[in-house]
Amino acid sequence: MDIANPIYGIRRRRRLRFTLGGGVLAVVALAILVWRLGPALPVADRSNLWIDTVQQGDMLRDVRATGTLVPREIRWLAASTPAQVEKIRVWPGASVQPDTVLMQLSDPQTEDALRNAQAQVAAAQAEVAAKRAELQSQLLDQRSALAQAQADYASAKVKADADAIAIKVQVIPRVQYEQGQIALKQLNEHVQIEQQRVAAFVASMNAQLDAVQAALVQQQSNLQLRQRQADALQVKADIAGVLQEVAVQEGAHVAAGTNLARVAKPDVLIARLQVPEVQAKDVALGMPVSVDTHNGLADGKVERIDPAVRNGSVQVDVALTGTLPPGARPDLSVDGRILIAHLHDVLSVGRPALAQADADLSLFRLDPHDDIATRVPVRVGVVSVDRVQVLRGLNAGDRVILSDASQWDKYDRINVK
Repeated sequence: MDIANPIYGIRRRRRLRFTLGGGVLAVVALAILVWRLGPALPVADRSNLWIDTVQQGDMLRDVRATGTLVPREIRWLAASTPAQVEKIRVWPGASVQPDTVLMQLSDPQTEDALRNAQAQVAAAQAEVAAKRAELQSQLLDQRSALAQAQADYASAKVKADADAIAIKVQVIPRVQYEQGQIALKQLNEHVQIEQQRVAAFVASMNAQLDAVQAALVQQQSNLQLRQRQADALQVKADIAGVLQEVAVQEGAHVAAGTNLARVAKPDVLIARLQVPEVQAKDVALGMPVSVDTHNGLADGKVERIDPAVRNGSVQVDVALTGTLPPGARPDLSVDGRILIAHLHDVLSVGRPALAQADADLSLFRLDPHDDIATRVPVRVGVVSVDRVQVLRGLNAGDRVILSDASQWDKYDRINVK
């Protein structure tokens, strides 16, 4: 018969209580440790981050813009009348002179108008000649009448002088002498009237000649216009350069004013940049510019700023002062950096994503002793193409993450591995 040992039961219950108590203490200790550590930090891959170091020194404030190289002198050739393209004689890429015929146009109406204008000029010239002959004949008649009146007056004057001598010796009666004086006076007035008539006719003749001459000038001006239109059917380059573009095809009908071809002087190029409108306010004439042709750099300066905004950008023309790199040609895409200012002895760092001038943002600053990055508020001053001025929040030598950190907006610290 087995007898129960009470001491064994007590020991067993005691061991059980110790085991349960130790487990509870371990769970509590672990909970306290987890509470102290807080939530787990997100991990960022260092190779996917853009990390830069804050520097103390000079900083260039500049504006970057894209654009193209364009010739300084470009000539668009347009149709002066509606016409049809008969023959294209020169194709793009060819060197041309001012009198080089690029294409031949045809327009029967223009040719008919030229012939009509020539006939009208000939008719107007004949009208001027006929009118001048007619008026000259009438003038001669007027002068002949004046000459006759002057002759009659002179004859009457001789007779009146003789009668004056005769009346003194009483050879002729007094009545005859008085009648001679009256006739002399009438003839003198007749001479003056004829003189006035000749003068008036000369003025009238000049006015009539001016009228027909004006009609002739009008017809000659119309002929010159028709001649220019006819000459324009042979499209010439007008300047020495390179034919860049032919905008029509043979057989095409074009309206007056349609662009036909473009000729440019390729030896003098400028850079035409499209500056974003928010940055264009800082650009001024004469500012230095570095133009990257992707095959070398060329120096230049701002020479013109378009007063209007088109499609969110402002057109800026840059005169190139240095030698262009090999391969530079019209319509080549380029990048330009316009130097706005040179800041001395400032804190600066690479430009963070979405950074704006005179604004506050937060950046993750790396701890120099471990891989933890802590969020810090930063005040940004001047913004350049690839750098920003740091006003407060960072010190020289600090290493910060400049990549887009929006995925960690809920965290103040991240673990960089």
